[in-house]
Amino acid sequence: MSEPYVHGHHPREHERLQDQAGTLVDLLHSDTAYPAGSKVLEAGCGVGAQTVTLAQRSPEARFISVDVSAASLAQAKRTADGAGLTNVEFQQADIFALPFETGSFDHVFVCFVLEHLSRPAEALAILNGLLRPGGTITVIEGDHGSTSFHPDSPAAHAAIQCQIELQRKAGGDSLIGRRLYPLMVAAGFDAVRVSPRMVYVDSSRPDLADGFTRKTFTAMIEGIRGPAIASGLIKAKRFDAGVRDLHRTTEADGVFCYTFFKATGTCR
Repeated sequence: MSEPYVHGHHPREHERLQDQAGTLVDLLHSDTAYPAGSKVLEAGCGVGAQTVTLAQRSPEARFISVDVSAASLAQAKRTADGAGLTNVEFQQADIFALPFETGSFDHVFVCFVLEHLSRPAEALAILNGLLRPGGTITVIEGDHGSTSFHPDSPAAHAAIQCQIELQRKAGGDSLIGRRLYPLMVAAGFDAVRVSPRMVYVDSSRPDLADGFTRKTFTAMIEGIRGPAIASGLIKAKRFDAGVRDLHRTTEADGVFCYTFFKATGTCR
């Protein structure tokens, strides 16, 4: 994953990723499990936000979790050690130059990685080649264009659009969730299935209002304030108004919705 990570690698971003992972465990991973003895590649593990859930839910599978960033891997290892995991091995590697033989893995897991790549179809094809025949891949991505909320706010939509545009300029695609099916078919996977996973938040779900709306999504938008303003995409006053309006959706009469997409496929 040699393309820039638009969210940055500062400690607050690491915290945001952990908040996101913890909040979305049931939504994204209720059906993620691997059989005993399976060899699983987690491609692009980052700071290990998803690794702990994967390894804990499949304690008898063996995971090799790779990332291009040495700093992220160090954090991932600390997180895994803190969770007492013994079935994960970490390795530094670029997703476009993975040091594994063809057919090395029973399963591949990729989460919130393709959105940052300028060549996601190529990455998927490479991962396909690392699976044994009949092996499976699981891919999870978001889609910022799916965001909706009440009260509605043009300023909030403008702030979100800055994130979309900055990621596009960096070579990625924050709308990639809607593209998973054609991307995986093009990469040669069989039996591709995609399921939307909507996060719906209102005041009856205070855990999601805090863990997702505030600490995951709005924190992500807040994190690109400097680059968005510096690049001329938006004025500071309008950006700040948009962030305030996103926080406003967590109040008693507010509603926030976002859709993730989870795809699975099989190696021929």
